[in-house]
Amino acid sequence: MQRLIRVNGVSGHQLEVTDRGLCYGDGLFETIKVVNNKPLLWDAHISRLLASCLRLGISFDGLEERFKADLKALLSLNPYETAALKLTITRGSGPRGYFPANDLQPTTISALSEVSDFSIKSIDGVRLRWCGTPLAINPLLAGMKHLNRLEQVMARKEWDDTSISEGLMCDMEGYLVEGTMSNVFWVKQDQLYTPDIDRCGVAGVLRQTIIDIANTQLGPVVVGRFSERALKDADEVFICNSLIDIWPVVQLDAKSWEVGLTTLRLQAFLKKEYNV
Repeated sequence: MQRLIRVNGVSGHQLEVTDRGLCYGDGLFETIKVVNNKPLLWDAHISRLLASCLRLGISFDGLEERFKADLKALLSLNPYETAALKLTITRGSGPRGYFPANDLQPTTISALSEVSDFSIKSIDGVRLRWCGTPLAINPLLAGMKHLNRLEQVMARKEWDDTSISEGLMCDMEGYLVEGTMSNVFWVKQDQLYTPDIDRCGVAGVLRQTIIDIANTQLGPVVVGRFSERALKDADEVFICNSLIDIWPVVQLDAKSWEVGLTTLRLQAFLKKEYNV
């Protein structure tokens, strides 16, 4: 698979071994779907990235312009109809130790790669399982897509059955949070629900897009803390992220569902939102 990569605005694959993203996971990333050379939900992704930089105290002066220049250069070489654009920013390279010096120059990485065809899963639905790995509760990091994904790595190692597309994770108190790579929604008696991401987990850009669409088209989404029981009682379930869009869930362990009307309607609304 061909990958097109730019580091600090220059085509290449090299990174300083003293980079704090490598040494400490001190950085952030966004993954953006590109269809027919159009980056989907670009403004929302950049807004989340800038907001997270502010929370971590990473300098972001000129960041959007730098990534826009990378985007233009990469799209001029893009051979893919559907691609993934991964934008990464680290605090930069510095001396050994956790203390971040104030004069560090952030490192930026822009990488474009091909995306698999997920259309059949969007139609037929997917099988899920529960993961045993819990998410640590830390409101200081909640919502951000920071570079430390070890909890997700450990959870994803729990299964190698290719018929299972995703695993669901709870926090250390047993409340449902998200999938290893996705956010989760469910419907009960025509009401749409999703877990709160105020203590841990990633506040996905597509998650917020779906909430906004639903609030306008279907009625307010209930956001809160829920146990596993909520899904056992659900009428339909789906997961989402910026690359897969919306996947209906047809089985979770022994529980099964049909592809629901709300899921189908949201898929249609999202397609209109993308306008590609």
